[in-house]
Amino acid sequence: MNEAGKDGASKDSNTLRSAKYIAVVNGIGLKKAHAKRLRDMYRSAGWPCLDVVEIELLAAGLLERLKEEGGHERMRVTDDGIQFLAQAANTNRQAKDRHEALVEKVAHDMLKDGRLVWTNLSLRAKVTLQDEEQGSWRYCMPDVFSIRNSSVQAYLEPVVHEIKVSRADLLGDLKRPEKRAAYLELGGQCWYVLGRDAKDRPIAEPEEIPNECGVIQLVDEWLEILRVAPKRQFNHLPFDVWMNLAKATPLRRSDAAPYQGLR
Repeated sequence: MNEAGKDGASKDSNTLRSAKYIAVVNGIGLKKAHAKRLRDMYRSAGWPCLDVVEIELLAAGLLERLKEEGGHERMRVTDDGIQFLAQAANTNRQAKDRHEALVEKVAHDMLKDGRLVWTNLSLRAKVTLQDEEQGSWRYCMPDVFSIRNSSVQAYLEPVVHEIKVSRADLLGDLKRPEKRAAYLELGGQCWYVLGRDAKDRPIAEPEEIPNECGVIQLVDEWLEILRVAPKRQFNHLPFDVWMNLAKATPLRRSDAAPYQGLR
């Protein structure tokens, strides 16, 4: 590369860092909004949006304009655009930490089963511990919460999956019976999904997890059921849980990348 080329590349690189672009293509800085628009355009019929994001994608050569019969115009993702989407997807996979990746694996498996799936919910449940005379409200944030796609309350079968990739985090969690009781109150089943440490060893054995919870272990990128979670009688979801679900957005199949599932 000549000196001018090096200077140009260095300038683009500096711009990339300062503006937090995910890429610079043909001198156009591209952000996550551009990648999302390009994905949406790839999945759609290509009707133009006529906004700045589209102009920049056209200038970068990632979109092209096509004339339809009757004079209408539509957009199509170019070969360079396809390459950009592939690189962006690979970057996203590498950027996710182990916890996020394991949450996605579990969520995608629930989606494949036809369930409605949420992540990052904040829910509350009324639980009564052994040393309490009256129950109290506890807030909890299940990593993955899912229900069957049914309009009959008794058939919803809500399930909680708690994801752990650190042994220290798991042991701290097991010392909080109120959190586990809240999960059991919210779901007909509660599962602990255990990741692996830096040396590729399981962070825990099934015997360390309370018997009222099921155990799933990550093994060679597969999710392996080590102990089935007991099913509890569950007739209906509380009204405040329904309200939280209504205000949140369930995941779609396209939100999670394909992967090896349960075995």
